[in-house]
Amino acid sequence: MQDTLGILLAGGAGERLYPLTRHVAKPAVPFGGSYRIIDFTLSNCVNSGIRRIFVLTQYKALELSRHIRDGWNIFSSELGEFIEVIPPMKRVHEDWYRGTADAVYQNIESIIAEHPARVLVLSGDHIYKMDYREMLECHLDHRADVTLATIQVRPEDARRFGIVEINPGGQITGFIEKPEHGAPSPSPFNPEMVSASMGIYMFNTPVLLKALMEDAEDAGSSHDFGRDVLPRLVTSVRVCAYDFHDLNEKTAKYWRDVGTIDAYYEANMDLVRVTPEFNLYDRRWPLRSRPQQAPPAKFVFAQEGRRMGVAIDSIVSSGCIISGGRVNRSVLSPGVRVNSYCVIEDSIIMQNANIGRYSRIRRAIIDANSIIPEGSVIGFDTEADRQKGYTVTQSGIVVVPAAQTIFAAACR
Repeated sequence: MQDTLGILLAGGAGERLYPLTRHVAKPAVPFGGSYRIIDFTLSNCVNSGIRRIFVLTQYKALELSRHIRDGWNIFSSELGEFIEVIPPMKRVHEDWYRGTADAVYQNIESIIAEHPARVLVLSGDHIYKMDYREMLECHLDHRADVTLATIQVRPEDARRFGIVEINPGGQITGFIEKPEHGAPSPSPFNPEMVSASMGIYMFNTPVLLKALMEDAEDAGSSHDFGRDVLPRLVTSVRVCAYDFHDLNEKTAKYWRDVGTIDAYYEANMDLVRVTPEFNLYDRRWPLRSRPQQAPPAKFVFAQEGRRMGVAIDSIVSSGCIISGGRVNRSVLSPGVRVNSYCVIEDSIIMQNANIGRYSRIRRAIIDANSIIPEGSVIGFDTEADRQKGYTVTQSGIVVVPAAQTIFAAACR
């Protein structure tokens, strides 16, 4: 992978994840207790031997930049390794990043300066495990100009993805972004499924540079890889498919776009099942993040059983104190305090949140640094939660923003 440059697209505003993205970019949103969303793609890069990485940022990138600076400073400049955070610098025109392809195009000079044989374009906001070396082998074996990573999805879910048509030789002959009508062609890897793009693209560098320059000159383009660049390339160069090999090694292949509150919530809940859908503990494929300087988690059990600090089927991060409360099927990020007589179920509590005594929380996401008053009831009455100013999704997940100030008396 020494001749491959990795480019992570990490500038998305994450509007569908609001209010979690009110202060941070989507890739910087905490996930799974101790991680940020971007950590999973970066871990894939490091584990796959990709040691030259550009991270393209734009929206509210301060926290993301700090996270990468403090947690991913593991590369050796003496060996030509680096991870560079690159905000929009208007080097080729006067606009901010106008789309995924335009973000890469605006950094075309930086790509040329590195002289890579190939460029691997990645999204910084997906949860999955992939060895990109296997994708490279597929790319070379098929003598492809471009290789797309694809995953098999049900035909009824096709409208959520970019769907590709693949001939028996593995070459992509069609690319439709989120088709609204018609039955997509069955996947050659499984005729009961269709093949969807994962947003992971490997380009031979000359092909990428030419495609980016042509797209930049197209006034009618939205400057997006899925909508514009790839459908055009399918008809002009050899574009092949790499069927996703999941290193997670579960019954179903695991790849999650956590772009909505409901999807984000469900992906976190996947981690706390008795047999987790996504394995954080596989030492063969370590998942890195920024180290947390915090004491071990502490559980307080006192007064002859009247106060029990208990967590069951949960992730409890460093620095947490469960002081006489009960936590079931939940994810607690570093520094969370759960005070006496609380009951928290099926919830995500982000870093340094403080849950007041006697509170009851169910199917909720409590944002970082939130202070939940004593006796609060969250997740039991949808209308009451909305009246407090909380965000409530269609499926009933309640989000309490970090800076929410609660003036009303807590409901008991």
